Order: sequence, then C-alpha cells, then structure tokens
Amino acid sequence: MTNKSNYEYLLSDLTELNGVGIKTTNLLKRKKINNIFDLLWKLPKSYTDRSLSTNIKDLRIGENQTITIIPKKYLFPRVRNLPNRVSCFDETGEIDCIFFNSYEGYVRKILPLGKEITVSGKIAFYRNKYQLTNPKYVSEDSSLIKQKHNTYSLTEGISEKIYNKIINQIISNLPILKEWHSKNILDKFDNINWNEAIIELHKSENIGKYQDNFYQRLAFDEIFSTFLVNSEIRKKIKKIKKKNKSLNRKKQTNILNKLEFYLTNDQKKTLEEINQDLSSSNKMFRLLQGDVGSGKTIVSLIAAYNTVNSGFQVALMAPTEILARQHYNFAKKLFSKEINIELISGKSDYKTKKIILNKLENNNIDIIFGTHAIFQKKINFKNLGLIIIDEQHKFGVNQRKRLSDKGGKNCDVLLMTATPIPRTLTMTMYGDMDLSIIREKPKSRKPIKTYSKLESKIDDVIKFIKKEIQLGNQIFWVCPLIEESKKIDHSSAVKKFEYLNKLFPNQVSLLHGKTDKEDKEIILDNFLKKKFKILVSTTIIEVGIDFPNANVIIIENANKFGLSQLHQLRGRVGRGNKDSACILMFKSNLSDNAKKRINILKESNDGFYISEEDMKIRGFGDILGFKQSGIKNFKLADPIHNNDLFLLAEKEIKRIENNNEDIGRFKPLIKLYDRADIINDIA
Repeated sequence: MTNKSNYEYLLSDLTELNGVGIKTTNLLKRKKINNIFDLLWKLPKSYTDRSLSTNIKDLRIGENQTITIIPKKYLFPRVRNLPNRVSCFDETGEIDCIFFNSYEGYVRKILPLGKEITVSGKIAFYRNKYQLTNPKYVSEDSSLIKQKHNTYSLTEGISEKIYNKIINQIISNLPILKEWHSKNILDKFDNINWNEAIIELHKSENIGKYQDNFYQRLAFDEIFSTFLVNSEIRKKIKKIKKKNKSLNRKKQTNILNKLEFYLTNDQKKTLEEINQDLSSSNKMFRLLQGDVGSGKTIVSLIAAYNTVNSGFQVALMAPTEILARQHYNFAKKLFSKEINIELISGKSDYKTKKIILNKLENNNIDIIFGTHAIFQKKINFKNLGLIIIDEQHKFGVNQRKRLSDKGGKNCDVLLMTATPIPRTLTMTMYGDMDLSIIREKPKSRKPIKTYSKLESKIDDVIKFIKKEIQLGNQIFWVCPLIEESKKIDHSSAVKKFEYLNKLFPNQVSLLHGKTDKEDKEIILDNFLKKKFKILVSTTIIEVGIDFPNANVIIIENANKFGLSQLHQLRGRVGRGNKDSACILMFKSNLSDNAKKRINILKESNDGFYISEEDMKIRGFGDILGFKQSGIKNFKLADPIHNNDLFLLAEKEIKRIENNNEDIGRFKPLIKLYDRADIINDIA
C-alpha cells in the first residue's frame, strides 16, 4: 500500500507506479493521461473471461481460451526470423505454443519442461494441429490467469496485460478518502463511498451499468464539483461592491416608443432583470441566452443606453467586424444624436484610431463598438460601466473570470449567446453567472419553412431559386464542412460556385475557410448591399449577422451536420418580413439518425427543443461550439441522461449557500476534478 494516505497519491505522476517508466508515461500522456487519477477514467469497454479452463480436445478455433498444459519439447530453429516452438500436451491432446521475436531463455523460463502451466490466448489450427501464438497470459499459478480480464481502448505501445496490471495496481492502492458529501446525499446512492464506487466501476461485470449506484455517485461528483466552483466564483463576484447605476425610466420609455415594434414579454422580463442588476450595488455577471431572431440585441442596447444615462461608458464586443458594424449602425439609428457612439475597426487608419482612443480616455465616447480588440491593454476607458459581449459561446469559465476582473469593480458584464441549450447544460457551462432567457420570438418574425430534397432533384431547387431571384430575394448556398478534410470542403464549395455561376452569371460569390479575413468582410458587406444574389459558402457564415434580404438557405449534405448546427445555419434567413425557406439536401440511403434529425428540423423552429433532441441523438460533446467550452471534461456525467443528478446538485449547492457552510471539506473533490485553479485559494 502507498505511504500517501489521501488524494495526493491520485494526483501523483504516473512514474510513481511500479513498472511504469518514462516510455510508458509518455505514451499515456499522449492520450492526456497525466496522473494516476486520469487513468481511473479509462474504463473497460469489454472483457475476456479466462476463468474457465478447457481441455485441448474441446478448443474452439479463433476464440480466446484458457488451458492447462505440460511443455514436453523445445524446437528452436537455427534459421533467423523463424519462430520458436514449444510442443505441449494434456491428457486429451497436443498443442504448439509459437513465439515470434522471443529469446530462447525467455521461452525456457515461462514454459519449463514437465511442469503444469496455465496459458491463455487466441486458438489457431495449422497442419492438423492446434496452435497458440504469442500467448498473452502464461503462469504456473493458474489463479493469476483464471479470471476476467478487462479489455481497454489501448494506447499504442501498451499491451492489454500491462494495462490491466497498471489499473489493478491503482485499484489495490486506492487511498481511503474522507467523505465530502452530506448524509442526505449519500442516502441517494445507497451510502456507497468514493473508493467502493471506483472499485465497482472497474469490475468486468459492471460494464455499461450506468444506472447503478456506483456510476451515479461518481457522475454526481463530477457535476457537483463543477457547480461548487461556479458557486464560489459567483460568491466572489457578488462580494464586489460597485457604484449602482441610477436608471432614468422616462428616457427608456421614450426610446422604446421610437421602436417600430413592441418588445415581447420575454424581452421585457429580461430587460427588467438586467436593470435590477445595473441599479444594484452588486456587480452584474449575467448571460442573456436566446434563440436566433429572439431579439437579444435590442435588449442589450437599451441596457447600454440606461448605463450611459447613469454617467458610465459602455463597450460592445462582437465576434466579427461586420457584426460590430451592424450593431453600431442600428444603435446610431436608434439613439440618433442623443449619445456619442463610435466604431473601432481594423480598417480604421492610425490617425482615426488615435482620435477614438483619446476620446475614450477623456469620456467623450458613450458607447464603443468593435471586435475583441476593444480589450487590448492600450485601450483605456475613463469610466467603463458595462461590457457587452455578443456570441460568447467560445468563452470558458477562466476567460469569463478574467473578463469580469478586467472591467473594474464598477463595471457590469453582460454576455449574449444565440446557441440555445438545455437547462442542465446551461447550469454547468454558465453556473458562475446569472441567467436570462428569451424563448419567445417577436410576432413579426415568421417561422422558416423547412424542406428536404434529394440531391438528384437539384433541378427543382434551381427552378425555385430562379423564381426567388426574380422576386428580388437573395440565397445562401451552404456546402458541408467535413472536418477530416478541409481540402474536400474547400473544393466542394468551389465546384458549386462554378456550377451556379454558369447558371447565374455575375450573380454568385464564394466564401470559404481559405478566404482572406479582409476579403471575407468585403464579400459579406457586398452581399448585404445586394451586389450579388447567391452566396456559396462553407459553414463559416457568421452567427448573428442580419441579411434581411436573404430569405432562402440551401444546405447540401444536410445529414453531415448536427441538429443544432443546422438550426443555427437556418437562422441566417427569415430576418426580414418575407416568407423564408430552408432546403436540406441529402443523398439517398440516409441513416435512421439522419432521418430523425431532418424530421425534427422540419417539425420545429424552437432552438431549445432542437438542441435537446440533438443531445439525445449525438451526445453532448458534439454540440456546436461546446467543444471549446471545456464541458467535455465530464468523464461519466451526461446532461440529458443524468438530468436528475444535475437538479440534485443544484439543490445541494443552494442548501450549502443558504446555510453559508464552509466548503473546506470539498477540497479533495475540487482538487481531484481539476477545478482548483479557478478558486485556488480555497480553504
């Protein structure tokens, strides 16, 4: 047993294990297995039952079998590269054990003549005789072999035998960890402790038993550790006391009256939640989540307007320059000359930038629009009171924490995302933030009609878009992103452009991953200004940009995409007042899952419902944008299948917060699940 009696043993380097040297450690590190704890989550995918011994006469060819034999003769050839052979027998027959690339001394050692030896491996038959080539398991002690051996997804260069040996060593040396959960929580899992749960997790007979108490307990630990860290970040942010903003409700009403539409109930509710945060003495750290076209931008701009009228500056950051410009133009139209608005752009010359930076520093700009360049060190604000970040789904917890710190204590933070996700996933990804959701779509927003079409019927699609172009409308034509080969992706878009350009000369443009950033902005701007009718693109069409005149999107090989991604792409149209259509094109012979995805999209325009269905079909790691979020750190937990565990974790966190409990007892949990860097000063 190890001298380390607590969780520190589990965080030790792999070289602490017997028989694990630098070579094996490096092989494991390539698979992101950096310490002993990481190895615990490489779960067996199946097992080989070597517990039953067979007589030679009853052997089954091509199967892994266990036999007890007596070696009677060595056949060591003088010719190099020929295998060493050991003739063996039992009371029912004979078998040869064949060894490639093995020394005579090794063979003599493991198969001594005249002794009973138990061997296990795959049985072959050659020249009327049974053979066992390079047997994996050989021992005089049959109890070491006659057991169930787990099969793992192996790292190249590490044999199954060595891998099992390493895992078994860790399991037998598991330290006894002091329980961190309350009695109430443990009761939910039949009082199984962490050590027992890990041991059960690695037993051959428990493979795939996701509903059993050991699995549920460990999945809960993962979820709870995330919630715990989010809770601590939330508490730290709430402790920051800021100068509250005094809101001018009359001015807000005047601006709302200028709009050509009424806010939905969800928009009103969300705006009120943000206003309460702004006027509070606690710092706002809020996520505004809404489906495509639900009207998040107007809510954020009213919040910006209220902040400016309280004497503070606002910075609004968008992922692309064209989207930043679109927000800037909308704000300019909305606020006319009431407040000072500027756009800082990569295209701005040095002199213009210098003037803008000087104005910001002297409080002569109320709202500044731009990309992430707004937060460069050289940009200084006189009195920044609100940071708004649009389309922030690529920001992880650590980045959000740094952003919150950067704004200063009087600066509120509002993040926006148009990627609707189920509540369980929201609780995990954004648990450090307060949440506002806009589900309701404006009444003026017409649902997009979605059709599916075989690729062989492309002539029908061409006829349809000809009519749309005659009516003065514009079209997106999206070619599939095939991650494995960007070359294929690139060439498919080019070929489609060439094909459409012959049919619609001088009315088609092309956008793909190799398009220069500046050219991309120009192409999108020209499409916005209706200088051409069809934009052939890969999936790099930016989320959030409004092209009110584009009312048709054609998505080729629609079965290559997940539901959430198809829904986001579909959201590029239907932003004006015209009827819009999305045409999903596919080859024949669709899989059942592909048919399911296409049917769900045809039935619904609700992004939240669609993303939940997407998770059920694909698994949560593949949803658009979440790979960057770190959410895939979960080894066992799943936001759909473990919905009850997420709700239980949320309830327990609220109980701990309400009772103001000391979280020192959770130190091992937080350290083990690699979340300690965020709250590294934990007791």
